[in-house]
Amino acid sequence: DTVLKEACLSLPDHEDGVDETYKAETILMGIGFSSDDLNLHPMDLSGGYQVRLNLAKVLVSDPNILLLDEPTNYLDIVSMRWLARFLRGWQKELIIITHDRNFMDSVTTHTMAIHRCKVRKVPGSTEKLYQQLLLEEEVYEKTRTNDEKKRKETEQFINRFRAKATKARAVQSRVKALQKKEQLEELSEIKKLAFTFNSAPFTGRQLMEVKDLSFGFAPDGSLLIENLNFYVGKKDRIAIIGKNGKGKTTLLNLLAGELSPVGGAIRCPRDLKLAYFGQTNINRLNLRKTVEEEIMDVHPEHHRGAARSICGAMMFPGDQALKKVGVLSGGEKSRVLLGKLLVTPANMLLLDEPTNHLDMESTDSLLEAIDDFRGAVVIVTHSEMILHALATRLIVFDDGKVTLFEGRYQGFLDRVGWKNEDPSPRPATSETGRARPSGNRKHLRRIRAGLISERSRTLGALQRKINEIEGEIIRLEEKAEQDHDDLIKVIKASVAGDAETIGRLSKALHDSKPEIESLFSSLESLHSELDSRTKEFEEKLNAVEI
Repeated sequence: DTVLKEACLSLPDHEDGVDETYKAETILMGIGFSSDDLNLHPMDLSGGYQVRLNLAKVLVSDPNILLLDEPTNYLDIVSMRWLARFLRGWQKELIIITHDRNFMDSVTTHTMAIHRCKVRKVPGSTEKLYQQLLLEEEVYEKTRTNDEKKRKETEQFINRFRAKATKARAVQSRVKALQKKEQLEELSEIKKLAFTFNSAPFTGRQLMEVKDLSFGFAPDGSLLIENLNFYVGKKDRIAIIGKNGKGKTTLLNLLAGELSPVGGAIRCPRDLKLAYFGQTNINRLNLRKTVEEEIMDVHPEHHRGAARSICGAMMFPGDQALKKVGVLSGGEKSRVLLGKLLVTPANMLLLDEPTNHLDMESTDSLLEAIDDFRGAVVIVTHSEMILHALATRLIVFDDGKVTLFEGRYQGFLDRVGWKNEDPSPRPATSETGRARPSGNRKHLRRIRAGLISERSRTLGALQRKINEIEGEIIRLEEKAEQDHDDLIKVIKASVAGDAETIGRLSKALHDSKPEIESLFSSLESLHSELDSRTKEFEEKLNAVEI
């Protein structure tokens, strides 16, 4: 058996006997297998590549619905980009679980979340979902506060007039209304990781200088890294990127002093203070120690109170800080390592895929902490979201060599790009379906300008409609709230009440509800259309790239 034959077992059967081995080969190559790997026995693969093989078998089976649970695990950045393109072209149903927000938003039309033990689904991106949840919780809390205020007023009325015979009917009416009305519970605080790195002072300009660095493991003298030169400024954000197994972690180990170069030098000033989060550092944790003890070991003053505070920030509150490291999951051990990093005074952070095992909210917290850190950061990551958000310089492992790129990740994609990223690119087509001419750049610019202008008009009109409806919803909700308050005041003013006013206000409240619901329905349709048209214009613009 070979890897290719194993993948072909999942190809759909065809009565005419058409050979579709090429489909399996294309998918395997897309997710990172080399030509030589295709002839290996599946049992000779590493654990990560066996996971990739299982992913390939699912993709080649061409199911009616594709269910993917963390498909980007064990994929490198180039394979993730290929998988994103594949899924964007998928014409059938797709449900995907992933903590990579950028990847999810690039391949999905709707986002679903489990929030406070309920499932929520909205059209659009994760950002839109979180904004919707935040808005709903703000409205809920405002409603709860108002209800609590009105409940106290009603209870005061009942207590005040309970003993008076003339108010007996009104009191009983209020008591029944109070019993029927649901009491909203205060929302509990959702726990998430809290990061603040401990910055150590540094007065110089450069924290590290790497000169003609070379390194290799092979006995024949072949090198993973050859003649690499760069420096690390005191506020640099440098990302190390590339395919798996090319030397990214090895470079971090060299910078951390855990490996010695075979050539060149790494020069550091005396007041350099490194903090290193490595993939294999989990194995260095003492399994017999508690979480609290591991944190205290690296605290400058071995302060238990400070250690407990860090444990809480890493979601080990109270007695959970007394758990033995040996009983923790891989994700929990990563949080212990991050906790040790937080209490270590440092002016340079070395981070090797720190977002592994972190959810979306925790990843956002980590990004904020890195952004606030006053020292330099060198990070290995496959997340394009992190690269776009943080990296100002890149060390790139690609095409058999390692090079320094002075600039951001988008600039690298635009000016350099990944070597052989798409081994079998399809000819780009215009809207008429014909292959675009490669030489007429002036014509392409005119097409792009026209598309950009059309996109601005179309999306702008949709956004204006959305803004109008949102404004009308806010107006109606404020009016309904005012009518409700007026109705309570009228009822309070008299036992008999003002029948005409009560009837008018009740009718206004009744009529406003279906109108608001109808506007929300229209708003959802417009958001769906906006997302759909946005993707449509992106595809058209990608088809006429200059």
